[in-house]
Amino acid sequence: MKKLVKVEEIEQEGLIGLMGKRVTFYCLNYIYCGELVGVNEKYVKLEDAGIVYNTGSHDTTDWEDYQKLPNDLYIQQSAIESFGVFK
Repeated sequence: MKKLVKVEEIEQEGLIGLMGKRVTFYCLNYIYCGELVGVNEKYVKLEDAGIVYNTGSHDTTDWEDYQKLPNDLYIQQSAIESFGVFK
């Protein structure tokens, strides 16, 4: 059965609301972390970015295998599956 749902846009929610915070992005192939410093229609920009190759337990405060990247990172929004402030 289809159900009608009213979608309401809330200002400063989602990616914009996380600007300036350390955010984790679960993407199609990798997990990326960094300070979210830019958002446009197609990309997000992370400073102090890194790739998580092995998460380890999500109960801990550190990733098991996190490797820092030498430069800022741009992620295409269409590749993002989920995101949030995790660690």
